[in-house]
Amino acid sequence: MGQQQFDDPHHIAAAKVVVGVDGSEGSWTALRWAAGFAAERGRELEIVHGLDLVGTSWVLGGYEVLMPSVVDAVREHGKEMLARAEKVALSVAPGLRVSTRTSTDTGKQLLIDHSREAYAVVLGATGSTGTVAHLGSTLLAVTAHAKGAVIVVRPDSGTQDEVHRTGPVVLGVDGSPVGESAIAAAFAEAAARDAELVAVHVWSDWDASRFAGQSGRLDAVREDVERAVLAERLAGWQEKYPSVRVTREVEMAAPGAHLLSRSKDAQLLVVGSRGRGGFAGMLLGSTANDLVQHASCPVMVVHPAPGSD
Repeated sequence: MGQQQFDDPHHIAAAKVVVGVDGSEGSWTALRWAAGFAAERGRELEIVHGLDLVGTSWVLGGYEVLMPSVVDAVREHGKEMLARAEKVALSVAPGLRVSTRTSTDTGKQLLIDHSREAYAVVLGATGSTGTVAHLGSTLLAVTAHAKGAVIVVRPDSGTQDEVHRTGPVVLGVDGSPVGESAIAAAFAEAAARDAELVAVHVWSDWDASRFAGQSGRLDAVREDVERAVLAERLAGWQEKYPSVRVTREVEMAAPGAHLLSRSKDAQLLVVGSRGRGGFAGMLLGSTANDLVQHASCPVMVVHPAPGSD
């Protein structure tokens, strides 16, 4: 079992929960969720906003963006947004330690940079394909390139801003060494929330209906083998978190479909950033990609610790 290192920058006392705001409804939903999350963990909340002056230059033309009036207007808009965001966070969690930060860079680069020392990076999503316009690309870029844990706050698929607060923590277990960080995070989250942990292990990434003519169910021998694999992956963590109630589920194929179905009743989905079939250069696996765009609850994507590839 991998143990957290005392010098892990994501878990030192000073590590903050970092949330990005851009004015979209999804980012305000994420901000409210992040404020509660930071308060429950006793962490400072840092609210960040990227001014994206380079992007503004591309839209307005290089000459216009250099005019002080344009730059001042962009900066003032960002300042007002962060002031509003701080008030919203404190309305959710009075007494919460809150800091704010702007950058001339893009929001996604700001979040990626901050992820190196953050307890977790939080951003929002709405609808079925991420947020509209630029935050869709921000969502995918941050979940792919950030360090540590990234939490994409997705509301229930039937609402605009209602986020699940009850239900189990659901963990996708793929059996790969790089998934150990996700297992650790899922147990920690279940313990902190006093929630059941549902560990879902899927034998194959293929669509079961097309996999070599198989019926979509594991035969008895293979199911026993996969249950043994799952038990081995969880054993050490169950010893570390004896109070966490664990339910184990083994399926034949299509992990994305099973986890999406589970998200309808879960308060959090936890997965690794890459699956067992991911190449070293593939920073975001197909299952994680599907979940951050389509799940019905918040999704935590956990990047492996350095050296675990």
